[in-house]
Order: sequence, then C-alpha cells, then structure tokens
Amino acid sequence: MIRCVDVKKSYPAGESSVQALRGVNLEITDPGFYAVMGRSGSGKSTLLHILAAMDPPDSGQVMVSGERVDQLTERQATKFRRTSIGVIFQAFNLIPTMSALENTLLPGLLAGDSTGALKARALELLDRLGLSDRTTHRPQALSGGEQQRVAIARALLYKPPVVFADEPTGNLDSSSSSLVWEVLRDLAHEQEVTVLMVTHEPEAASYCKRVFVMADGLVKGVLESSEEGGFDAGTLATRTQHLLGQA
Repeated sequence: MIRCVDVKKSYPAGESSVQALRGVNLEITDPGFYAVMGRSGSGKSTLLHILAAMDPPDSGQVMVSGERVDQLTERQATKFRRTSIGVIFQAFNLIPTMSALENTLLPGLLAGDSTGALKARALELLDRLGLSDRTTHRPQALSGGEQQRVAIARALLYKPPVVFADEPTGNLDSSSSSLVWEVLRDLAHEQEVTVLMVTHEPEAASYCKRVFVMADGLVKGVLESSEEGGFDAGTLATRTQHLLGQA
C-alpha cells in the first residue's frame, strides 16, 4: 500500500537549506489505521505531503497504491490525488455556500463526473458518519466535529484504498476528536482502507495499530499495538519517550 525508500527532502533557508527528511524508510502492506507521530519539526507533515503527491522528494522512491508517486507529472499527480487517495486536513476546507452533501460531492463536481452514482455514495457515507439528518446543512450550521466528518466523507468519495490525515483533529475539542479517531479506525477496519494519520498527540496515535515515530527527519522506530483497538495513550507516550532516548 505505502512504501518509502531513502526519501530525502530539503528546503531553502536563506543562504543555506533545511533538511526536512534525511532518508526516510517506511512500509505499510495491510489495510488499517496507522500513525506517524513526532514533534513539530520532525518531518512528519513533509512526509505526508510527499506521500500524497503534493510535494516531490529530492530523492528516493515513493510507492502509494501501486503508483511511483515520485515520478508523477503535475497533471498525473492531480488525477492521483483526486481518484487514488483521500486527504483530510486540520482545516476542514468546506465551501461555505454549499451543503454537506454538495461538499462531499465536490471532487466529482470539479472532475465533471456524473453525480448520479456519486450522490448515492455520498449519501451512504454521510449516513455512515452519523450525518444523514445534516445533508442539506451548510458548514456554518454544523459543529466542528460534524464539519470534519463531512471532510472525511469527501475524502472517501471515490473509494480510495489509501487515506492520509494531517492532524485531522487539531481544530476540535476532546470529545469531537475522540469521535473522529474512532470513525477513522472503524472505517479502516470495516472498509479495508489504509489510513495514515500524522499527529503529535499520543492520545490520537493510541487508536492506531502501528505508530511510526519520527524525529530529526528520520523514522526512529516503529511501535506495534498488542491490543485490537490500539494502544493505551499513557503507555504509548512512555514507549515513545523511551524509543527517543528521553525516558
């Protein structure tokens, strides 16, 4: 599903450069809910942007859903993002003048695809996410948690095998955050989707079956859950500190 081999990325910073990724290796072969966890500046968001074909690497190989993402042209990358993966951001990015249903259908509308079958899919997703009675509501009439669930439905419209989530609960309260994490975990299990979430929160990563811990532009280690539903958040935080040599 996802494979990185020696992926490097740097950005200019004045007369020098900042090396965001120093040779990342990562592999996911089975559907499920996974996390990349690390502090600000660890390189986790840069890695997600490269995996989602939003930013090219300087070097290395990147495979997602059978595609060599590092070799895509801009036009190919645009199509890849629309039909082969789903992306969920911290900002909900909903169109304020459109209803929940219309926002869910937005990728299809932009692509010029027939909305007949897509509408049935969108309604199914909104119902699955507990929003069947909110389909005609615009974003301003929805809570933050409801808006993020609309964004999740939009990301799943084309039934992508891989979904990336970049700090998806950064703008939500704790109750709404827990619901979103549960939704992502359950969708990964029930629909056999690979969901890779970037987060700095042990509580968020505790819902995942495997956590890739990043620091200084590298994957420093991988933590596996021995429990069906994920980790205990406190235990995960302790294991992460130990892995990074901070305990």
